[in-house]
Amino acid sequence: MDFGLAGKSALVAASTRGLGFAIARGLAAEGARVAVSGRTQAAADKAAEEITRATGSQCVGLAADVGKDGDPQRLVAQVGERFGGLDVLVTNAGGPPAGGFSDVDDPKFLTAVDVTLMSVVRLMRAALPYLRKSGRGRVINVVSSSVKEPIDGLILSNSIRLAVIGLARTIAREVAAEGITVNNVCPGRIMTQRMIDLYGDEASIVKAAQQVPMLRLGTPDEFAAMAVFLASAQASYVTGQTIVIDGGLTRTTL
Repeated sequence: MDFGLAGKSALVAASTRGLGFAIARGLAAEGARVAVSGRTQAAADKAAEEITRATGSQCVGLAADVGKDGDPQRLVAQVGERFGGLDVLVTNAGGPPAGGFSDVDDPKFLTAVDVTLMSVVRLMRAALPYLRKSGRGRVINVVSSSVKEPIDGLILSNSIRLAVIGLARTIAREVAAEGITVNNVCPGRIMTQRMIDLYGDEASIVKAAQQVPMLRLGTPDEFAAMAVFLASAQASYVTGQTIVIDGGLTRTTL
């Protein structure tokens, strides 16, 4: 199947490793020109070089802290200038720290709002003029399965990521007539550094995998495949959706 991504321009935020990296590599494998971003130029360059070697597609690395006002806007502008436009925006950021309600003070909440919610607001606001010119703009937000079923000990993720869903569903309706789609992809238990950080030791990770109906953790590439499809020409009638990739773990029907 031709996803219609050859020659299209994409920005994947926070993509030097993990899920963001897998999405960037997946888009590049379909022929898209991809910008990856990380907090340091060295990390971004390393990821871009690896993706270029693996796929043969043009990939550039840009340094940005998406949780810092000004950086998301600058990042989008750099991509627009480098590629002459932008067709696909993937918003992503590191997950908020773990902790229960009594563990999290106001500064931690406000920092998580900047990183988890305002990074999406700022990236989307900056990208929309480019996406309108594209004629088939795509926005894919990397969120979490916690928006469907709260996860114990993740008060920040449980609270703030839901705001991203509300934002995305609202904007999806506002821009639908312009051919722009806005969707959310929600990882469940995918084997990344975040999984190691949350579960700590190998025994706990094995136990977590056994709780998944498929009896295993997902891979970043399995998760990325959904994001790549949503960026494709074939997904032109899919918008405002929140899709969980978790091997069937989430029980909610909503």
